[in-house]
Amino acid sequence: MEMDQNIVDRVPQKLSGKPDVSEYEKKKQSFITRTIWTFIMIAGFFVAMFSGHVYIIAVITAIQVISFKEIIAIANVPSKARNLRFTKSLNWYFLASTMYFLYGESIIYYFKHILLLDKVLLPFATHHRFISFMLYVMGFVFFVATLEKGHYRFQFTQFAWTHMALYFVVVQAHFIMNNVFEGMIWFFLPASLVITNDIFAYVCGITFGRTQLIKLSPKKTVEGFVGAWICTIIFGFFMTNLLMRYKYFICPVNDLGANVFTSLECTPNPVFIALPYHLPAWIHIDHTFMIAPMQFHILVFATFASLIAPFGGFFASGLKRTFKIKDFGDSIPGHGGMTDRMDCQFIMGLFAYLYFQSFIAVYHKATVGGVIETAITGLTIQEQVEVLKVLSKYLYNQGAVTEKAVSCFSNEALRKLTK
Repeated sequence: MEMDQNIVDRVPQKLSGKPDVSEYEKKKQSFITRTIWTFIMIAGFFVAMFSGHVYIIAVITAIQVISFKEIIAIANVPSKARNLRFTKSLNWYFLASTMYFLYGESIIYYFKHILLLDKVLLPFATHHRFISFMLYVMGFVFFVATLEKGHYRFQFTQFAWTHMALYFVVVQAHFIMNNVFEGMIWFFLPASLVITNDIFAYVCGITFGRTQLIKLSPKKTVEGFVGAWICTIIFGFFMTNLLMRYKYFICPVNDLGANVFTSLECTPNPVFIALPYHLPAWIHIDHTFMIAPMQFHILVFATFASLIAPFGGFFASGLKRTFKIKDFGDSIPGHGGMTDRMDCQFIMGLFAYLYFQSFIAVYHKATVGGVIETAITGLTIQEQVEVLKVLSKYLYNQGAVTEKAVSCFSNEALRKLTK
């Protein structure tokens, strides 16, 4: 009897149907932490977005760097990295040179009318691509020079892995930054569609889910996938209708100091202007309704966010299974790594940029930045002066400037200036 009693004493509490108290507390604490940080991220996101475009770009930059760090870390072998002291330095060097190139491209494209007027920044702007290439070449040469016998496989693996991370994270995030410059709506709407789809995929999956969608994510169901698609389209239609009313969201950046209170001024893209549409004749209802073309485009955005963007998450799941890890990192308490939260956003941001440039962007024959760039890089000083003289006379005839302004560019004044 004593032996039987000892056996009973050693039976785990789990067999009695009661959960382990410590495990319950752990799950409870994890849920609380996750919820708190969810609200912190949402609040921080809206504060940054309403504070101005510069703050959102800073957030995107932070996401780039953290995600790059997480992806590089999962393929790193600490014991080998310690023996190769320049491995990590090279990773960060390639990140810095890539960001210099990409950020420079964006800044020059959107703000050339400012950069080309600065004597110090002018050579960096006009020779940006060559400078960027030489920075990369320096890193490439340094990598080859530091190859060590016995570590070739590890070093080349790190080299390839670094470039993959640069493409999947830094390059794609760069296009998200360009979306911000084109107008806040092109950044916020794609991001919110992905988040909405993720939420409704969970809700519809829990409620109606029966059929497994993909083996990489056993909890994903076809019913949740389709239900989220429908809900995302509905959300996108109404959210677009709301955002189109505010120029802060639809105007391209022309003032980096602007925020939601100062707003922006621009001529709205025709895609945001409501047009009359008639129902098809076969419906036999003579009714005309006003709707903006953007509300048709949002159907494409919502479809991509629902049917294609989730595969970015599936790709990330497959990558984590390859390396036998649960999360990419622990940079966000309760949520795992930054990459775990952004895996679908990267491909969605790239799609939004390409779709906008292909079907929505309005290209003018000439822009202020383009004219200034042509004048500075394509004309001699004497030719630039001649342009000023003619332009000042034209503006005077239009009543835009005074006669005093024209006299500043007279032949006599210019001769004194060149002496």
